[in-house]
Amino acid sequence: MAELTEKEKAVFEFMKEKGKPVRPGDVAKALGMESKEVSKIIKSLREKGLVNSPKRCYYAPVEG
Repeated sequence: MAELTEKEKAVFEFMKEKGKPVRPGDVAKALGMESKEVSKIIKSLREKGLVNSPKRCYYAPVEG
């Protein structure tokens, strides 16, 4: 797995625990972070191939 920052790990773990696609705003609220920051982290996780977007504005970990 690619090296993740602490915040990337936190966002990724939260998404895995949810078990369903989540919105960046929901992640931000749950983790006490800014929405903008979470969106950047999700973008980074997508670039690393760890997260995809099953539907518009929702994100989930890639299965596998």
